[in-house]
Amino acid sequence: MGIDLGTANTLIYVSGKGIVLQKPSVVAINEDDKTPLAVGESAKKMLGRTPKNVSVVRPLRNGVVADVEATEQMLRVFIREVNDGKKHLFAPRIVIAVPSGVTGLERRAVIEAATQAGAGDVKLLDQSIAAAIGAGLPVVDPTGNMIVDIGGGTTEVAVLSLEGNVLSESLRVAGDDLNEAIIQYMKKVHNLVIGDQTAEEIKINLGSAYPIDGEEQSIMEVRGIHLLSGLPRTVTIKAAEIRESMLEPLSDIITAIKRTLELTPPELAADIIDRGIMLTGGGALMRGLDALISHETGIVTHVATDPLSCVVLGTGRVLENMEQFERVFTRQSQNP
Repeated sequence: MGIDLGTANTLIYVSGKGIVLQKPSVVAINEDDKTPLAVGESAKKMLGRTPKNVSVVRPLRNGVVADVEATEQMLRVFIREVNDGKKHLFAPRIVIAVPSGVTGLERRAVIEAATQAGAGDVKLLDQSIAAAIGAGLPVVDPTGNMIVDIGGGTTEVAVLSLEGNVLSESLRVAGDDLNEAIIQYMKKVHNLVIGDQTAEEIKINLGSAYPIDGEEQSIMEVRGIHLLSGLPRTVTIKAAEIRESMLEPLSDIITAIKRTLELTPPELAADIIDRGIMLTGGGALMRGLDALISHETGIVTHVATDPLSCVVLGTGRVLENMEQFERVFTRQSQNP
């Protein structure tokens, strides 16, 4: 199995079958006996709507395991679901994509969670390399490829060549931070308290990183709790407001891209100018983000055909061609 263990969503690829699971990385736990009540979409629907004896947790934060036990419970349910409720006769080999900036302790937490969930041999693959392979970039060639993978918890910026990272930066600013920026804006400007799910809906419906034709007519009614009265209230917001609210996290991502480009060797930089920058991850779906990056860097920016699935497709391709990509794992094991 190839697994994209993401902060927002977990995707599983099974050799010979393709992507067989894509669900939110959320677990609802009964606090009385610590057993999982729901996992995935059903657990996500419980966010902010549970009694005191039920807690809904996202076991991954900033792309790494924050709660080993909850991650293990979630993976166990997902792996069983992939196998139609049957247990494996043999522990499966699993390739898991992780951010390049994770520490040794965080790597061990991922391996422990997967092993406890029933995995046999667990290999960790750099998330940016997985995304590049899944996006169809020629990472095995001696040419420079730049990829920006924006997930829920981390943004991976990397320059790749010959199956390895020439330069990479793992920025713990991503989709969740865009949601938080919207929450804070609504509180500060409209005196309205909203939750994560509402912020996500606003980002999807109105969010843009660069001015778009016709967006002046884009408005949305948002419901929340008014700070001053403490009562439910509805306000109407515009697309330009949401773009303004996300300026800071978007600026952090642009700065990381520029910083990586400045350090890129001249020969590889020339390749990137010719080939462009590839955007993957859920954040790549934000309207105008490719235009913003192109405007700020002067380099044409492409959005992958299926940005949400690039990382898990990359783990699957590596899984099915282990000999071809063995050098990737060797290099990863040498990283601190």
